[in-house]
Amino acid sequence: MAHLFAPFTVKSVTLRNRIGVSPMCEYSSEDGVATDWHLVHLGSRAIGGAGLVIAEATAVSSAGRITPGDAGIWAEKHVEPLARINRFVKAHGAVPGVQLAHAGRKASAARPWEGGAHLADSAGGWTPVAPSAVAFGGELTKVPQALTVAGIEQVQADFVAAAQRSLAAGYEWLELHAAHGYLFHEFLSPLSNRRTDAYGGSFENRIRFLIETTRAVRAVWPDRLPLTARLSCTDWTEGGWDIEQSVELSRRLKADGLDLIDCSSGGGVPHAKIPVGPGYQVPFAERIRREAGIATAAVGLITEARQAHDIIRTGQADVVLLARELLRDPYWPAHAARTLGQAAAVPPPLQYARAW
Repeated sequence: MAHLFAPFTVKSVTLRNRIGVSPMCEYSSEDGVATDWHLVHLGSRAIGGAGLVIAEATAVSSAGRITPGDAGIWAEKHVEPLARINRFVKAHGAVPGVQLAHAGRKASAARPWEGGAHLADSAGGWTPVAPSAVAFGGELTKVPQALTVAGIEQVQADFVAAAQRSLAAGYEWLELHAAHGYLFHEFLSPLSNRRTDAYGGSFENRIRFLIETTRAVRAVWPDRLPLTARLSCTDWTEGGWDIEQSVELSRRLKADGLDLIDCSSGGGVPHAKIPVGPGYQVPFAERIRREAGIATAAVGLITEARQAHDIIRTGQADVVLLARELLRDPYWPAHAARTLGQAAAVPPPLQYARAW
Protein backbone atom coordinates (compact mmCIF):
# COMPACT_ATOMS: atom_id res chain seq x y z
CA MET A 1 0.00 0.00 0.00
CA ALA A 2 1.31 3.45 -0.92
CA HIS A 3 2.07 5.84 1.91
CA LEU A 4 3.45 9.36 2.25
CA PHE A 5 7.06 8.19 2.54
CA ALA A 6 6.97 5.54 -0.17
CA PRO A 7 9.09 6.34 -3.23
CA PHE A 8 7.27 7.38 -6.38
CA THR A 9 8.72 6.70 -9.82
CA VAL A 10 7.75 8.50 -13.02
CA LYS A 11 9.73 7.49 -16.09
CA SER A 12 13.39 7.41 -14.98
CA VAL A 13 12.85 9.74 -12.03
CA THR A 14 12.17 8.48 -8.51
CA LEU A 15 11.01 10.79 -5.74
CA ARG A 16 12.19 9.66 -2.31
CA ASN A 17 8.72 10.38 -0.93
CA ARG A 18 5.34 11.74 -2.06
CA ILE A 19 5.89 15.28 -0.71
CA GLY A 20 6.57 18.12 -3.14
CA VAL A 21 7.20 21.83 -2.89
CA SER A 22 4.47 23.57 -4.87
CA PRO A 23 5.66 26.37 -7.18
CA MET A 24 5.54 29.66 -5.26
CA CYS A 25 6.36 33.00 -6.88
CA GLU A 26 9.01 34.90 -4.95
CA TYR A 27 9.03 38.02 -7.16
CA SER A 28 12.73 38.38 -6.33
CA SER A 29 14.54 37.83 -9.63
CA GLU A 30 16.59 40.47 -11.41
CA ASP A 31 15.61 40.63 -15.09
CA GLY A 32 14.51 37.03 -14.67
CA VAL A 33 17.82 35.91 -13.15
CA ALA A 34 17.69 33.80 -9.98
CA THR A 35 19.46 35.18 -6.90
CA ASP A 36 20.78 33.86 -3.60
CA TRP A 37 17.23 34.18 -2.27
CA HIS A 38 16.13 31.37 -4.59
CA LEU A 39 19.09 29.19 -3.63
CA VAL A 40 18.21 29.45 0.05
CA HIS A 41 14.44 29.26 -0.49
CA LEU A 42 14.53 26.10 -2.62
CA GLY A 43 17.63 24.57 -1.08
CA SER A 44 16.26 24.68 2.44
CA ARG A 45 13.17 22.70 1.36
CA ALA A 46 15.41 20.02 -0.12
CA ILE A 47 17.35 19.85 3.15
CA GLY A 48 14.01 19.65 4.96
CA GLY A 49 13.16 16.38 3.24
CA ALA A 50 10.84 17.13 0.32
CA GLY A 51 11.02 14.58 -2.49
CA LEU A 52 10.27 17.12 -5.21
CA VAL A 53 11.15 20.82 -5.30
CA ILE A 54 9.36 22.72 -8.08
CA ALA A 55 10.68 26.19 -8.80
CA GLU A 56 8.21 29.03 -9.13
CA ALA A 57 6.35 30.04 -12.29
CA THR A 58 9.24 30.76 -14.64
CA ALA A 59 8.45 32.98 -17.59
CA VAL A 60 9.19 31.76 -21.11
CA SER A 61 9.46 35.36 -22.33
CA SER A 62 9.93 38.76 -20.71
CA ALA A 63 6.39 39.71 -21.77
CA GLY A 64 5.10 36.55 -20.06
CA ARG A 65 6.11 37.65 -16.56
CA ILE A 66 3.46 38.45 -14.00
CA THR A 67 5.68 41.15 -12.52
CA PRO A 68 9.12 42.63 -13.26
CA GLY A 69 10.45 40.46 -10.40
CA ASP A 70 9.41 37.13 -11.89
CA ALA A 71 11.81 34.29 -12.59
CA GLY A 72 12.70 33.77 -16.23
CA ILE A 73 14.19 31.25 -18.59
CA TRP A 74 13.96 33.11 -21.90
CA ALA A 75 17.71 33.78 -22.22
CA GLU A 76 20.96 31.90 -21.78
CA LYS A 77 21.93 34.15 -18.86
CA HIS A 78 19.21 32.47 -16.80
CA VAL A 79 20.60 28.94 -17.10
CA GLU A 80 23.69 28.85 -14.87
CA PRO A 81 22.12 30.52 -11.77
CA LEU A 82 19.32 27.93 -11.99
CA ALA A 83 21.80 25.11 -12.55
CA ARG A 84 23.61 26.13 -9.35
CA ILE A 85 20.37 25.83 -7.39
CA ASN A 86 19.51 22.50 -8.99
CA ARG A 87 22.91 21.03 -8.15
CA PHE A 88 22.31 21.92 -4.52
CA VAL A 89 18.75 20.53 -4.52
CA LYS A 90 19.92 17.24 -6.04
CA ALA A 91 22.88 16.98 -3.66
CA HIS A 92 20.38 16.94 -0.80
CA GLY A 93 18.21 14.19 -2.21
CA ALA A 94 15.35 16.05 -3.91
CA VAL A 95 14.34 16.14 -7.56
CA PRO A 96 14.47 19.67 -9.05
CA GLY A 97 11.46 20.71 -11.10
CA VAL A 98 10.37 23.87 -12.87
CA GLN A 99 7.00 25.35 -13.80
CA LEU A 100 7.10 27.04 -17.21
CA ALA A 101 4.61 29.87 -17.50
CA HIS A 102 3.19 32.75 -19.47
CA ALA A 103 1.04 35.17 -17.50
CA GLY A 104 -1.22 36.24 -20.38
CA ARG A 105 -3.57 39.08 -19.43
CA LYS A 106 -2.31 39.00 -15.84
CA ALA A 107 1.15 40.14 -16.97
CA SER A 108 2.60 43.61 -16.32
CA ALA A 109 1.54 43.77 -12.67
CA ALA A 110 3.26 45.22 -9.64
CA ARG A 111 4.68 42.85 -7.04
CA PRO A 112 2.13 41.89 -4.35
CA TRP A 113 3.83 44.01 -1.69
CA GLU A 114 3.65 46.95 -4.14
CA GLY A 115 -0.11 46.58 -4.54
CA GLY A 116 -0.37 44.03 -7.35
CA ALA A 117 -2.22 46.31 -9.80
CA HIS A 118 -1.33 46.58 -13.45
CA LEU A 119 1.70 48.79 -14.03
CA ALA A 120 1.44 51.77 -16.32
CA ASP A 121 3.87 51.72 -19.21
CA SER A 122 5.55 54.76 -17.70
CA ALA A 123 6.17 52.74 -14.51
CA GLY A 124 7.83 49.82 -16.28
CA GLY A 125 4.71 48.05 -17.50
CA TRP A 126 3.99 46.55 -20.89
CA THR A 127 1.01 45.45 -22.98
CA PRO A 128 -0.21 41.94 -22.00
CA VAL A 129 -1.38 39.40 -24.56
CA ALA A 130 -4.29 36.98 -24.29
CA PRO A 131 -6.62 34.89 -26.45
CA SER A 132 -9.05 37.82 -26.59
CA ALA A 133 -9.00 41.55 -25.86
CA VAL A 134 -10.81 41.15 -22.53
CA ALA A 135 -9.35 42.57 -19.31
CA PHE A 136 -9.17 40.37 -16.21
CA GLY A 137 -10.85 42.98 -14.01
CA GLY A 138 -10.39 44.22 -10.49
CA GLU A 139 -7.01 45.93 -10.25
CA LEU A 140 -5.83 44.24 -13.45
CA THR A 141 -7.48 46.72 -15.77
CA LYS A 142 -5.29 46.62 -18.87
CA VAL A 143 -7.05 45.36 -21.98
CA PRO A 144 -4.70 42.74 -23.47
CA GLN A 145 -3.80 42.46 -27.10
CA ALA A 146 -5.45 39.43 -28.72
CA LEU A 147 -2.84 37.04 -30.03
CA THR A 148 -2.69 36.44 -33.76
CA VAL A 149 -2.02 32.91 -34.99
CA ALA A 150 1.57 33.99 -35.60
CA GLY A 151 1.69 35.26 -32.02
CA ILE A 152 0.42 31.91 -30.74
CA GLU A 153 3.12 30.13 -32.72
CA GLN A 154 5.76 32.42 -31.21
CA VAL A 155 4.59 31.67 -27.67
CA GLN A 156 4.72 27.95 -28.46
CA ALA A 157 8.27 28.38 -29.74
CA ASP A 158 9.11 30.22 -26.50
CA PHE A 159 7.89 27.23 -24.47
CA VAL A 160 9.98 24.85 -26.57
CA ALA A 161 13.12 26.98 -26.13
CA ALA A 162 12.41 27.28 -22.39
CA ALA A 163 12.11 23.50 -22.10
CA GLN A 164 15.49 23.09 -23.79
CA ARG A 165 17.06 25.60 -21.40
CA SER A 166 15.39 23.81 -18.48
CA LEU A 167 17.14 20.62 -19.49
CA ALA A 168 20.46 22.47 -19.73
CA ALA A 169 19.86 23.87 -16.23
CA GLY A 170 19.51 20.37 -14.79
CA TYR A 171 15.78 20.20 -14.15
CA GLU A 172 14.37 16.67 -14.10
CA TRP A 173 10.66 17.47 -13.82
CA LEU A 174 8.86 19.96 -16.05
CA GLU A 175 5.40 21.42 -15.42
CA LEU A 176 3.37 23.53 -17.85
CA HIS A 177 1.36 26.16 -15.98
CA ALA A 178 -2.16 25.92 -17.37
CA ALA A 179 -3.96 27.22 -14.28
CA HIS A 180 -4.82 30.31 -12.24
CA GLY A 181 -5.93 32.56 -15.07
CA TYR A 182 -2.64 32.63 -16.92
CA LEU A 183 -2.31 32.23 -20.68
CA PHE A 184 -3.05 28.52 -21.18
CA HIS A 185 -6.00 28.71 -18.78
CA GLU A 186 -7.27 31.81 -20.58
CA PHE A 187 -7.52 29.78 -23.78
CA LEU A 188 -9.24 26.88 -22.00
CA SER A 189 -11.97 28.91 -20.31
CA PRO A 190 -14.90 30.34 -22.30
CA LEU A 191 -14.98 33.17 -19.74
CA SER A 192 -11.75 34.58 -21.18
CA ASN A 193 -11.60 33.02 -24.64
CA ARG A 194 -13.95 34.81 -27.05
CA ARG A 195 -12.14 33.78 -30.25
CA THR A 196 -13.99 32.60 -33.33
CA ASP A 197 -11.05 30.93 -35.09
CA ALA A 198 -9.48 27.48 -34.59
CA TYR A 199 -8.39 28.44 -31.06
CA GLY A 200 -11.80 29.46 -29.68
CA GLY A 201 -15.41 28.42 -29.34
CA SER A 202 -15.70 24.65 -29.01
CA PHE A 203 -13.92 22.51 -26.43
CA GLU A 204 -11.73 21.08 -29.20
CA ASN A 205 -10.66 24.55 -30.23
CA ARG A 206 -10.12 25.94 -26.74
CA ILE A 207 -7.76 23.10 -25.78
CA ARG A 208 -5.82 23.33 -29.06
CA PHE A 209 -3.17 25.79 -27.84
CA LEU A 210 -2.26 23.65 -24.82
CA ILE A 211 -2.40 20.37 -26.75
CA GLU A 212 -0.16 21.70 -29.53
CA THR A 213 2.31 23.18 -27.06
CA THR A 214 2.42 19.98 -25.02
CA ARG A 215 3.27 17.99 -28.14
CA ALA A 216 5.97 20.48 -29.13
CA VAL A 217 7.53 20.47 -25.66
CA ARG A 218 7.34 16.69 -25.39
CA ALA A 219 9.29 16.47 -28.66
CA VAL A 220 12.30 18.24 -27.10
CA TRP A 221 11.91 17.21 -23.44
CA PRO A 222 13.48 13.74 -23.06
CA ASP A 223 10.98 10.91 -22.81
CA ARG A 224 12.86 9.61 -19.76
CA LEU A 225 11.89 12.73 -17.78
CA PRO A 226 8.41 13.59 -16.45
CA LEU A 227 6.30 16.17 -18.23
CA THR A 228 3.35 17.45 -16.21
CA ALA A 229 0.78 20.24 -16.20
CA ARG A 230 -1.04 22.25 -13.57
CA LEU A 231 -4.71 22.74 -14.34
CA SER A 232 -7.35 24.90 -12.73
CA CYS A 233 -9.85 22.04 -12.64
CA THR A 234 -12.75 24.46 -12.31
CA ASP A 235 -13.33 28.20 -12.60
CA TRP A 236 -15.86 27.99 -9.76
CA THR A 237 -18.07 30.14 -12.00
CA GLU A 238 -21.12 29.24 -14.04
CA GLY A 239 -20.35 28.98 -17.73
CA GLY A 240 -16.65 28.55 -17.13
CA TRP A 241 -14.12 25.75 -17.29
CA ASP A 242 -15.13 22.79 -15.10
CA ILE A 243 -14.05 19.40 -13.80
CA GLU A 244 -15.75 17.45 -16.61
CA GLN A 245 -13.69 19.33 -19.19
CA SER A 246 -10.58 18.87 -17.05
CA VAL A 247 -11.07 15.10 -17.00
CA GLU A 248 -11.39 14.93 -20.79
CA LEU A 249 -8.43 17.27 -21.31
CA SER A 250 -6.35 15.11 -18.96
CA ARG A 251 -7.15 12.02 -21.04
CA ARG A 252 -5.95 13.81 -24.16
CA LEU A 253 -2.82 15.18 -22.51
CA LYS A 254 -1.92 11.68 -21.32
CA ALA A 255 -2.23 10.44 -24.90
CA ASP A 256 0.19 13.18 -25.96
CA GLY A 257 2.85 12.16 -23.47
CA LEU A 258 1.92 13.97 -20.26
CA ASP A 259 2.74 12.01 -17.10
CA LEU A 260 0.89 13.78 -14.27
CA ILE A 261 -1.77 16.43 -13.65
CA ASP A 262 -1.23 18.92 -10.81
CA CYS A 263 -4.81 19.64 -9.74
CA SER A 264 -5.53 23.20 -8.63
CA SER A 265 -8.50 25.50 -9.33
CA GLY A 266 -9.70 29.06 -9.77
CA GLY A 267 -7.85 32.22 -10.70
CA GLY A 268 -9.56 32.77 -14.03
CA VAL A 269 -11.95 35.52 -13.01
CA PRO A 270 -11.88 37.90 -10.03
CA HIS A 271 -15.43 37.26 -8.81
CA ALA A 272 -15.34 33.48 -8.36
CA LYS A 273 -16.70 32.19 -5.04
CA ILE A 274 -14.28 29.47 -3.96
CA PRO A 275 -15.19 27.21 -0.99
CA VAL A 276 -11.72 27.26 0.52
CA GLY A 277 -11.05 24.72 3.26
CA PRO A 278 -8.61 21.94 4.19
CA GLY A 279 -8.01 19.74 1.16
CA TYR A 280 -10.76 21.44 -0.84
CA GLN A 281 -9.11 20.61 -4.19
CA VAL A 282 -8.26 16.98 -3.42
CA PRO A 283 -11.49 15.63 -5.00
CA PHE A 284 -10.31 16.99 -8.36
CA ALA A 285 -7.07 15.01 -8.11
CA GLU A 286 -8.99 11.89 -7.12
CA ARG A 287 -11.48 12.16 -9.97
CA ILE A 288 -8.90 12.89 -12.67
CA ARG A 289 -6.70 10.05 -11.41
CA ARG A 290 -9.63 7.63 -11.53
CA GLU A 291 -11.39 8.73 -14.71
CA ALA A 292 -8.47 9.85 -16.89
CA GLY A 293 -6.11 7.12 -15.74
CA ILE A 294 -3.22 9.50 -15.14
CA ALA A 295 -1.15 10.20 -12.04
CA THR A 296 -2.13 13.31 -10.08
CA ALA A 297 -0.79 15.73 -7.51
CA ALA A 298 -3.11 17.19 -4.86
CA VAL A 299 -2.65 20.74 -3.64
CA GLY A 300 -4.54 23.26 -1.51
CA LEU A 301 -4.54 23.68 2.28
CA ILE A 302 -2.79 20.39 2.95
CA THR A 303 -1.16 21.12 6.28
CA GLU A 304 -1.25 18.05 8.56
CA ALA A 305 0.86 14.91 8.33
CA ARG A 306 -2.07 12.52 8.76
CA GLN A 307 -4.13 14.46 6.21
CA ALA A 308 -1.35 14.19 3.61
CA HIS A 309 -0.75 10.52 4.40
CA ASP A 310 -4.42 9.66 4.02
CA ILE A 311 -4.59 11.35 0.60
CA ILE A 312 -1.85 9.02 -0.61
CA ARG A 313 -2.99 5.92 1.32
CA THR A 314 -6.54 6.08 -0.03
CA GLY A 315 -5.46 6.65 -3.63
CA GLN A 316 -6.80 10.17 -3.97
CA ALA A 317 -3.50 11.34 -5.47
CA ASP A 318 0.03 10.11 -6.07
CA VAL A 319 1.82 13.19 -4.69
CA VAL A 320 0.89 16.01 -2.34
CA LEU A 321 2.24 19.49 -3.01
CA LEU A 322 2.52 21.94 -0.14
CA ALA A 323 2.96 25.69 -0.46
CA ARG A 324 2.25 27.98 2.50
CA GLU A 325 2.85 25.22 5.02
CA LEU A 326 6.35 24.74 3.65
CA LEU A 327 6.95 28.48 3.89
CA ARG A 328 6.06 28.30 7.56
CA ASP A 329 8.08 25.13 8.12
CA PRO A 330 10.77 24.13 5.60
CA TYR A 331 11.30 20.95 7.65
CA TRP A 332 7.68 19.84 7.46
CA PRO A 333 8.62 16.51 5.79
CA ALA A 334 10.96 15.63 8.66
CA HIS A 335 8.36 16.60 11.25
CA ALA A 336 5.65 14.66 9.37
CA ALA A 337 7.89 11.60 9.27
CA ARG A 338 8.20 11.67 13.04
CA THR A 339 4.46 12.13 13.50
CA LEU A 340 3.79 9.08 11.30
CA GLY A 341 6.46 6.92 12.91
CA GLN A 342 8.69 7.10 9.84
CA ALA A 343 11.54 9.21 11.23
CA ALA A 344 14.18 7.15 9.43
CA ALA A 345 12.62 8.14 6.08
CA VAL A 346 14.00 11.68 6.41
CA PRO A 347 17.54 11.45 7.77
CA PRO A 348 19.24 14.72 8.70
CA PRO A 349 22.11 16.23 6.76
CA LEU A 350 25.35 15.59 8.63
CA GLN A 351 25.61 19.24 9.57
CA TYR A 352 22.28 19.06 11.44
CA ALA A 353 22.53 15.56 12.93
CA ARG A 354 23.29 16.85 16.43
CA ALA A 355 19.93 18.60 16.66
CA TRP A 356 17.64 16.54 14.38
